[in-house]
Amino acid sequence: MSGKRGATRLGFAVLLKFYTQFGRFPRNRTELPGEAVEFVARQVQVPALELESYDWTGRTVEYHRAQVREHLGFRECSVADAEKLTAYLAEHVAHKERRPEQVRVELLARCRTESIEPPTSGRCDRMWGPLCGRPRRR
Repeated sequence: MSGKRGATRLGFAVLLKFYTQFGRFPRNRTELPGEAVEFVARQVQVPALELESYDWTGRTVEYHRAQVREHLGFRECSVADAEKLTAYLAEHVAHKERRPEQVRVELLARCRTESIEPPTSGRCDRMWGPLCGRPRRR
């Protein structure tokens, strides 16, 4: 975290902590419990209110995500990864589990095992929706 200050330092720390706990990045600030932000803010010695000025859509957050992935040994989900994950779900999960929320849990667990950043919600839905009896969305 050297060279990072203020909102940038806190934003990076929150991304890292969230990813280590949940195996994915938060979609936005609203996913972060206030007490967790306060805790991390104390650790990095930045006021929690600084997080309000962190840009969740710009180049900085993309760079921070890449740094977190590299540090934790994860990679983004490629098309080939998505195909392998879908095949895994079809072979090992879909025959015994049809509840979409549980299939998603299995998918996230498999991503963590394979050191793959989970696909976006929309991409997940396209991957496992048909396995759960949902029509394929585009």
